[in-house]
Amino acid sequence: MMQRGGLRCRAHFIARREREWIGRLVLVAVLNLIYIWTDHVLFWGLTALRVWAVIDCATRKAAAFPAVDKMTKPAWLAILVLSGLFGTYIPPPVGMISLISVVVACVYLADVRPAVREVSGGKGR
Repeated sequence: MMQRGGLRCRAHFIARREREWIGRLVLVAVLNLIYIWTDHVLFWGLTALRVWAVIDCATRKAAAFPAVDKMTKPAWLAILVLSGLFGTYIPPPVGMISLISVVVACVYLADVRPAVREVSGGKGR
């Protein structure tokens, strides 16, 4: 009789431990999905930002860049394309190189673009 009760108690303990492990595995799986989706959102968002900067630079007038004391259009275009390629193709999406390339795109969009846009009348070519 004592043995049976001991086995039941032990089986209950093992079942409870298995439920705890299953709960932990589910938590890890959910956190992994959150991490993966966050990576995807960051990757595509930062890629879109870089592409926007390159397209905007490519469509601006070349004469407007020196008119506002900024680097030339080919220089900005080369910097944006190279930083975009390095930032996009060197993982992870929030690595140091990726962040540097995002800073380059943000500098263009926040500093150069408004000045060039003002000189060129807000239009591209």
